[in-house]
Amino acid sequence: MSIDFYWRLPTHGCHNSLHTSGYERGDWSPLKPGNIAPGLGRDGEPDGFTYIDHLAEIAKAAESVGFLGGLIPSFPNTDDPWVIAPLLARETRSFRFMIAFQPGFGNPVHTARMAASLQRATGGRLLFNIITGGGGPAQLWWGDSFAHDDRYGRTSEFLDIFRDVWDSPNVSYDGRFYQLRGGGLPPLLRREEFPEIWFSGSSDAALRTSARHADYYLSWLEPFDQLGDKFARVKERTAALGREQKCAVRVDLVARATEEEAWRDIRIGFENVSEETRQRWRGQPTDSVGASRQAALRPTDARRYDDLIVAPNLWGGFNLLRGGPALGIVGSYEQCAARLDDLIARGADAFILAGTPHLEEAWRIGEEVLPLLGRQARTLLAAAE
Repeated sequence: MSIDFYWRLPTHGCHNSLHTSGYERGDWSPLKPGNIAPGLGRDGEPDGFTYIDHLAEIAKAAESVGFLGGLIPSFPNTDDPWVIAPLLARETRSFRFMIAFQPGFGNPVHTARMAASLQRATGGRLLFNIITGGGGPAQLWWGDSFAHDDRYGRTSEFLDIFRDVWDSPNVSYDGRFYQLRGGGLPPLLRREEFPEIWFSGSSDAALRTSARHADYYLSWLEPFDQLGDKFARVKERTAALGREQKCAVRVDLVARATEEEAWRDIRIGFENVSEETRQRWRGQPTDSVGASRQAALRPTDARRYDDLIVAPNLWGGFNLLRGGPALGIVGSYEQCAARLDDLIARGADAFILAGTPHLEEAWRIGEEVLPLLGRQARTLLAAAE
């Protein structure tokens, strides 16, 4: 069985290490000594090495160690992934670009034309992570006040039209959120490969929409048995519609030569977290089921790093050290590979991995962890023979 691995591209900047809270890589923080992309030259002026140059280094590093592509996230504090993807496509050869995209923030026909144009320009290297939004203040930043289930209904209609105009030159559609007459793509664009759809969300409305439209269901990491149960439900729901759907996990790793080194980095990072960050960590209002499931994994009054150990090699405080999901994998190279193998055994068909800093960790995980995958299974098979 082939397992696809993607890396994550930090379009919001990146820390120099897990030990620090500043975004020293990328130009999202004030320019100071020690920054990269841009840095300061001997004369104290910016050295001309831009954040796009840095992202290109990450993409090329990930490509060289076997990652199939990279997720380009989309948040209020990032550049737009539609702009970043074609810039980085010119810097790589086969690396695929997973654009995080919220339907409803664009017209589905125009989005299909943009996607087909990008497919044509890059030789078919585009795919999507469809996100529907977590509600609360973050959703209102986008000017979107739709209720939770309405957002998923809108996403489903959007994807109906997005697929239909790719398949037919004359599409009409009457829905609650969209009406269309005679829509379609020109023949030159319509012949491009339809992009793979990855879909995120943990609610019943999300799972229903994913079953209808997605090639991959994407989840943040959760306790393994809980995640395995969710994947089984996803695949069962999709099979009932006569479709097949694969499952994927988005997860950060701290992989080191020894388990002690990995937990040391976690401990130092945890001890350097400010009280202001701890207050933010306690969360904002959201109607995201996935975010609520993550919050339930950790005590909000944790005073020691090991208070947040959820299970062997699983730590629930990653969102204290950087934005994103709380739960990640910590351990030796062999332990991290074994945990990924455990997830594969529970139904994971693909992964979006990340580490901090993104450049060095792409090399490390690609060279030290991924080659170990399947080793336990191969050892057991050899012993049986």
